[in-house]
Amino acid sequence: MLLALVMITPVVYADSSKTLKKELEKEYKKKLKGYQKEKWNVVGSRTMEVALLKHYEKLNDANEDAQEIVGMSRTKTKNNGYQAASNNAMISYASQAGSALKGRAMTDIFADGANTEAEFDHFFSAYERLVEKEIRGEMQESFALMRTLPDGTYEFEVFYVVSESKAAKARQRALENAMKDSEVAQKYAKELSGYVNESFPQM
Repeated sequence: MLLALVMITPVVYADSSKTLKKELEKEYKKKLKGYQKEKWNVVGSRTMEVALLKHYEKLNDANEDAQEIVGMSRTKTKNNGYQAASNNAMISYASQAGSALKGRAMTDIFADGANTEAEFDHFFSAYERLVEKEIRGEMQESFALMRTLPDGTYEFEVFYVVSESKAAKARQRALENAMKDSEVAQKYAKELSGYVNESFPQM
């Protein structure tokens, strides 16, 4: 039975890899078709095909636990639109990180009867601001899209890639700095640190 398992495992792995590759190709084609239909253009000199292929290559690098972060904006000027979308990517990530941490704290710490929710509010706000600051240094811009809407305004989407291991370290640094001014957070430092090190689903 052991010999049979050893012989079957490479076959299963190969089939799984082929299936994943096939699904990734379908996803790539669907994304490409959608962007072209919606009249998006790549910011810079690359074609849409190359930009998207490079992006998927980064996301599916076997040596990186990569995740995608997207910032969006709609403005009347191109320069402001690009910068706003970039800033919104950091803000969006920080907001989701803060919500994930608060959700765990509400479920576990407050559920144990610790009446500290009001004291935590200031801490959570500080944590989000610091995550936004720390994550900037870890995010790698992949590509950016722009399109002109019928009313003459510009819409931007900027795509970033960050490894979860680096993001977790950024969140940990933010946590340590946020706890300096929060006695209640220091009290639950061990629990909070554990929550911060957990990955969280992003929108």
